[in-house]
Amino acid sequence: MLVGYARVSTVDQNLDSQIDALKVAGCEKVFREKMAGRWSMDRPALADAVRHCSPGDCIVVVKLDRLGRSTRNLLEFVADLEARGIEFQSLGDSIDTRSAMGRFFFTIMSALGELECDRLRERTIAGLVAAKRRGRQGGRPRAITDKQALAAKVRLDAGESWADVARSFNVNRSTLYRAIIRAGEGAGALRK
Repeated sequence: MLVGYARVSTVDQNLDSQIDALKVAGCEKVFREKMAGRWSMDRPALADAVRHCSPGDCIVVVKLDRLGRSTRNLLEFVADLEARGIEFQSLGDSIDTRSAMGRFFFTIMSALGELECDRLRERTIAGLVAAKRRGRQGGRPRAITDKQALAAKVRLDAGESWADVARSFNVNRSTLYRAIIRAGEGAGALRK
């Protein structure tokens, strides 16, 4: 029996195209999941799909990345299936562990998937380092500039309340507090 497993990363995404492809491939039952892409041992629908299978059955996915992107975890997963007598098939990657060539191809494809993920991570880090060298910093822009923080300190020193000053900058008090500390002027103003 063919048992399908469909997964999307967020609740906004739709499983329909995966479910359709799995049914066309002949899957009698399809287990569905909405959860992030990195491998997690806590995938209830995947665990249910494995429990549903008997020796000789085959778990089918549309693409390998529906299971995860870690070579080690993918290989462990397929090894666990093999120990249970369950086969694995990925439609989009032409992987079918029911043959020696399919098992070999699975190993190569999962290694390439992890390589792609690692290279993307390296390029992202290199881009952040290059931007930092040019004086740019990643992440969200600061809610309050150092100049605004110094102006806020003056107002606090004059007796204005933290709540009023924070409200005037459209931030909460903890953001104002951190901005003043960051500007290097927090010690005197924060005692008041």
